[in-house]
Amino acid sequence: MRVFRILALSGVTTAALASQAHAGGFYLQEQSVRGTGRAYSGEVADQGVESLWWNPAAIARSAREVYVGASGVLVQSKLEDRGSTITFPGGVTLPVGGDVAAYNPIQNGVAPNFAISTPIMDRFAVGLSVAAPFNFETRYRQSAFPRYDALRSRLETVDLQLTGAMKVTDWLDFGVGFNAQYTNAKLQNALPNLSLILPDGLTQLSGSGWNYGWTVGAQAHFDRLSLGASYRSAMDHSPSGTVFVGGLLGPLAAGNLVAPATAKFATPWIATLGARYRITDRLTLDGQVQRYGWSKFRNIEVTSGGVTQAIPQDYHDTTSGGVGADYEVNKRLTLRAGVQYDPTPTPDFGRSARVPDSNRWLFAVGATGRVTDNMQVDAAFSYIDFVNSSVARIDTFYPGTAAATTSTLLGSVKGQGYVMAVGLRTTF
Repeated sequence: MRVFRILALSGVTTAALASQAHAGGFYLQEQSVRGTGRAYSGEVADQGVESLWWNPAAIARSAREVYVGASGVLVQSKLEDRGSTITFPGGVTLPVGGDVAAYNPIQNGVAPNFAISTPIMDRFAVGLSVAAPFNFETRYRQSAFPRYDALRSRLETVDLQLTGAMKVTDWLDFGVGFNAQYTNAKLQNALPNLSLILPDGLTQLSGSGWNYGWTVGAQAHFDRLSLGASYRSAMDHSPSGTVFVGGLLGPLAAGNLVAPATAKFATPWIATLGARYRITDRLTLDGQVQRYGWSKFRNIEVTSGGVTQAIPQDYHDTTSGGVGADYEVNKRLTLRAGVQYDPTPTPDFGRSARVPDSNRWLFAVGATGRVTDNMQVDAAFSYIDFVNSSVARIDTFYPGTAAATTSTLLGSVKGQGYVMAVGLRTTF
């Protein structure tokens, strides 16, 4: 029975591995409409409840404030076969077959966010924010050439952050936050039977769970210059759920099962530095650098029935940077724009079709309109240019048995994305 469990688990770990191998793409920056409008170039140094995700110190000097926003994310992409193969027992290697191109596998979505804060006496403030920092969904046809790597992938997270901030001196603010994050995932990929003549099997891993982390930050405010720094902790995730394996035929049929399973992985720490400099009474320049500790995402461990497989990821830390500007046309209207470069932490070999990632440039514009003395509306649009890249993976199914089968995925990827965002801020 243990051999059959290993047969099934080998397909499950392939699914789990690919689901998180998306780097910057499964981390969503869209946590502030104002931030989107200047390409996330000054959030850690800006004040107000809308910057809570980047810096818990942002509310130390703000009034009672509520923010709600949503960003629609649309991605156009194409994945083309570049010689993918499958090798069956006995060394017979054949083209994987099926659809040789996949169009728009990354599903469009909406990233909502909410935050509220209130001062306590003259020097303290508390806040609560709700974000969706790691969300994506991709779908491929059952006949698509990357089917042994990915069919359907869905990852959803909800992050609740309770924040406390303090005005330490006339120029220095400090803040801390406690994060509770709920994760829900469903991952599917095809399993090869022992001949391309036979229909594929299917494996699905689904699970959910709560995990916890923290964030800390500070801001320094001078006559025309504001500086900000923050650190968001890495978070260990361990969603529990169910593994399903079905459709295996012949000698593999004993591997079909439904059983409890647990996955373990870590999302990265994020260190952010930024500045805002007011050149004139109307024009402010913004700059921000973020360092992502993606090397924390070293392995994925999947456990079912006492059997555990650890899959190496080989991710590397990355640094993104953005610059932007805010221009106050008048007391009722502020315009902004920015550009950001965000590299991928995924290795060139090992990149998955789950959510194919690449280096990217982001170009953005935005505006804030003051509707009343207490209410402001934010709007933003950004264009994301994904540098052409490739997917390249080798996965072995049923390893250590006479049925060991190896799929080699080779494909090229190109695409672009669009973000349209709107938000509302009000003081009370």
